[in-house]
Amino acid sequence: MSFTEEIEELESAEDFLQYFELDYDPSVVHVNRLHILQRFHDYLNQAGDKMPEDEDARQAIYKQLLHRAYFDFVESDAQTEKVFKVFKMGEPQTVFVPLTDIK
Repeated sequence: MSFTEEIEELESAEDFLQYFELDYDPSVVHVNRLHILQRFHDYLNQAGDKMPEDEDARQAIYKQLLHRAYFDFVESDAQTEKVFKVFKMGEPQTVFVPLTDIK
């Protein structure tokens, strides 16, 4: 299988961390797994066109970016990192809907 095919089979943050042979604290991953994967995805998008064609080089970059994404949450927390839109939103907004608009 190619590198691309192998990573397409991975599902969880733990799968990715184990595939790339990165040491991790299960308690950090347990609390932040979706945040880590989203940050990893964001880092991959930022790398975009800069990804090499060579699979070994690409795999090394993926490993580095996953390591970086994981350590973002070792050193910080989800609320501080604001990976998801819900954390970027301000205070709740009050919206008035007149009764005439309700059908």
